[in-house]
Parts: sequence; C-alpha cells; structure tokens
Amino acid sequence: MNITLIKALALSVGAMSANDIFAKKQPNFIVILMDDMGYGDLRANGAIGYETPNIDRLVNEGMRFTRFYSPQAVSGASRAGLLTGCYPNRIGISGAPGPGSETGIHEDEMTIAEILKPKGYRCAAYGKWHLGDQTQFLPTHNGFDEYYGIPYSNDMWPNHPTYKFPSLPLIEGDKTIELDPDQSRFTTDFTHRAVEFIGKNKKNPFFLYLAHPMPHVPLSVSDKFKGKSQQGLYGDVMMELDWSIGQIMEKLKKEGLDKNTLVVVLSDNGPWLNYGNHAGTTGGLREGKGTSFEGGQRVPCVMHWTGTIQEGSICNKLSSAIDLLPTFAFLADAKLPGHTIDGVNLMPLLKQEPDANPRTSFYYYYRENDLEAVTDGEFKLIFPHTHRTYEKFIPGNDGTPGQVEEYHNLQEKLLFDLRRDPGERYNVIGQYGDVAARLERMGQEAREELGDNITKVKGKNVRPIGRVKKP
Repeated sequence: MNITLIKALALSVGAMSANDIFAKKQPNFIVILMDDMGYGDLRANGAIGYETPNIDRLVNEGMRFTRFYSPQAVSGASRAGLLTGCYPNRIGISGAPGPGSETGIHEDEMTIAEILKPKGYRCAAYGKWHLGDQTQFLPTHNGFDEYYGIPYSNDMWPNHPTYKFPSLPLIEGDKTIELDPDQSRFTTDFTHRAVEFIGKNKKNPFFLYLAHPMPHVPLSVSDKFKGKSQQGLYGDVMMELDWSIGQIMEKLKKEGLDKNTLVVVLSDNGPWLNYGNHAGTTGGLREGKGTSFEGGQRVPCVMHWTGTIQEGSICNKLSSAIDLLPTFAFLADAKLPGHTIDGVNLMPLLKQEPDANPRTSFYYYYRENDLEAVTDGEFKLIFPHTHRTYEKFIPGNDGTPGQVEEYHNLQEKLLFDLRRDPGERYNVIGQYGDVAARLERMGQEAREELGDNITKVKGKNVRPIGRVKKP
C-alpha cells in the first residue's frame, strides 16, 4: 500500500470519528483557568489544609494529567498559547502586558472562539483576559460574543505594594463599567455569569472560557468562604474556586448537558513562591512561576466528560494547553487556522487509545524569546540561560513578597530524567550523552522555526504581535 493511500485512510478514520461525535450533537467546551495555581494545589497531588470536594469529584470522574504544561510560565503569554494553539513566541507575545500597553493579540490570529463560531457556537469569556487592554485586543473583538472581566492581572491596581498602576477596570463587552472593583466579588460574580450563560445557551453549542483572577495575589475571598480553611486566606480562596466549579457542574447536570460537555480545569502557570502563605505549592517540583523549571510550567489539569472519559483515569503523557484548540476543533468538526499552529489533538489520550502519544516534544521559552529547555516527555535538557530563582530566599507572608533573584546566571547545560527526578535535582548529562545530543538537535529545530534570543537565531516561521499606534 502506498504512502498516499495510507495517509488518506488515516484522515478518513479521523474524519469519521469527528463526524460521529458531530452527528450525535456538537459538544460544548468549558475551560476553567486558575491564575498561579500550583501543581501541588490539587488534593489529588498532595494539597492539605482545605477541602475541594468538587475538584476531587472531577478527578474521580474524569482524567487527571500529570505532565501537562502551560504554554509559558507567565500569565499573558500562557493565555495567548491556550487560546491560539501556538507557542506564544510564534505569535510575538511574551510576558504579561500591563495597563496601556500598545501590544496585544494580532487580528490575524485565530482564537478557539473564532475557530468554533462558524460551526454555530456561542462563545463567552469571563474573568481575566491579559491579551491586551486596548479595544481591538479584547475578547469581543476576537471571536467572543460576551465578555465580563478585567483586562489584565488583578495585582495591576493602584494599591500594589511595590509598583504604582492606574485604576483596574471592570469591563463588559468592550466598555469599562467600574474602576477598582471589590475583588472579593470576582469569583462569585464571574461564576454567576458563567452559570447564566450555560442556561441561555443550553439549546445550542457553546464555548465558555472562565478565567478566574484567583488565586493570584492580592488574594481576596467572599464572606461565605472567609476563614473556612485551615490554610489561611489561600485555602479560603481555593475553597471558593472549588465552589465555582461545583456551580458549573451542577448547572450542566440540571440542564442535561453533562454528557455533552468537555470540561477542562487547569492553571496558567506555576505558583508565585516568594509570596509564601499567599502562594500555592509546586508539590515538590523545582522553582515556580516565571521559570522554565518544572515548578514554573508543569501545571495541574483535569478533564471531565461524562460517558466519554473513563472515570478515575490518569494520563502521564506529555501534553499542553496549546493542545486544546486542535482538540476542540476536531470534536466540533471545525476548520483549523490556515497558518501554522503548535498544538496537537489530545482526543486519543482522552479515549485512552493504545500507544497514543500525540505530543513527542515540548519547548520551554521565556522572556522575549529565549529557548531555555526542551523535553521529549522523559528527559529534559536545560540550556544555559538567565533565570529567576526563589531557592536562596525565605518567602514573604500575608501578601508581602519575599526576596527573589530575577537574573541568576546558569552557565552549564543540565539534563534531567523526569521519570525518576521530577524535582530536577540530579544532572545526568554525563551518563546520557546520546540523549543530550538528541535533545540538543530538537532545540536547534526549535530555534530555526521559532528563533532564540540566547543564541541570536531568528526564527523562520514567527508572526507579528498586534499593535496600536496610540494606546
């Protein structure tokens, strides 16, 4: 059998699978994104001091991912990757743009909402956006029918203990409706909007993107959860976030939508460790937010789909938030963007197909465009680079950050066997020279494709960030 025929048959099988699902009823998609929640903040991953019965139920009834990665270890870039299916640096986005930035998501990029809209989906975004605060960058100008939330991080407000920011706007659609809102309302308000959206759209397919600003500092919680945990304010916040998930799942069940809805709960990056008791935990992984070590980019992820995902299943395969767009597109029988994306379809993992392994590599980029590490899912090669480190310092407490070294200079290559050493403590490059060489070649391929400021390589296939002339 020739190669062309084999490929045609493979495509036919994939199309049949998508069409079978589509013929029954177009599935709904809900992404619940936490901000700075650490890998160890799930009770299934070792969290203590607070109760999260609704997240626990998702874990018991769905699939827990143990090697799931954020697109980048910082908020804005991570969200760009999730919504476009691309490494953020492919589309020119890095870091976490603040108020009045002249940059944001380019109008030519396709978000999950824009992919699903032609298939009749209603799309809503509630909570934190962080892909640019100028009008043209906001959700309702990028495929979403509704938006209610804040345009950037909740710590970018006038009362920040270190930096002075202008007012934090609460936006409806693309209009500011309030300045410096009481943040204790956020989790409840955004949850109520999400529940209302489900009710309004129960008879048509929908995509709901609920991006909670919590548990990012400054922490804030409603009165109904204040003082309820044994873990202080952070635990209280986690319990309210768990309540939010419970409200969503209860609404789905009430409307008879639970068997037709894929729910994804994840975090945008690792915890901001120097905030101490106002930060989450990596569960023993090295470093945290803002680093390419595992604590910065390996994040908790749970997927739930009644009757489709096997209850209590665990996925140990390499996967990332950039894989959500192609997965949703496949399930909705929607057309992928005409430009290059980096995500892969995770449905073979959700169906636990034998030997399924759709993602065989992942690139850890940070800062403007620095390739800091690569992995094949088993081994990880870290290149010399300047990085943030929390490890020399005692964290702060009660909302005041402790010291952190932002520009620690790593001068040697490190190779870690993530199967045996997920904490990245033992450099085994001397024992696995052939593995290091293979991952080095993988890194060179990434540089040629996406560029790398460290080695001064310009990528061949990168696209421009969106810009406005007068912010």
